[in-house]
Amino acid sequence: MPLPKSDNYTIDYIYSLPAGQRAELIDGVVYDMAPPNTIHQRLVNRFSQKITNYIDSKQGDCEVFPAPFAVFLNADDKNYIEPDISVICDKNKLDDKGCNGAPDFIIEIVSPSSRKMDYRTKMTLYADAGVREYWIVDPEKERTTVYRYEEDAAPMIVPFQQEITVGIYGDLNINISELLK
Repeated sequence: MPLPKSDNYTIDYIYSLPAGQRAELIDGVVYDMAPPNTIHQRLVNRFSQKITNYIDSKQGDCEVFPAPFAVFLNADDKNYIEPDISVICDKNKLDDKGCNGAPDFIIEIVSPSSRKMDYRTKMTLYADAGVREYWIVDPEKERTTVYRYEEDAAPMIVPFQQEITVGIYGDLNINISELLK
């Protein structure tokens, strides 16, 4: 739910919030972020571990950043997001504040309060910004919606019990039901 109902906010407003209060800014509108639940945090942790272990085993250049981690998708001051997981392969996009530009791979874990944001607002935002791959992991529905934007393909809906191949790698498979054990 947007807080406040204005489209005139900038990143300066986000940085002026009291310590511990998290929000995202999309097209100048501030969206309050609710604290995550246990399943959400478990998935963030296990996804981060699995992807980091894969990258390390391949001696890859990409890096995994779980939230809270700032992503500035474009050069304006009207957008500031904190994806649940960002995988960034271009080190030139990183500075001491976060990621400047689109991460290669983003995972959002749906919470009841973030459903509309993850499925609609962020899906469009990420596609327009040049994110290569976006997963919406939905614990309530036990499915993942996979967008591979650079393939220009229809989204795939995959049940948690089925393995999903990470498109940006091709040989990393993740079974989300195993992550929840």
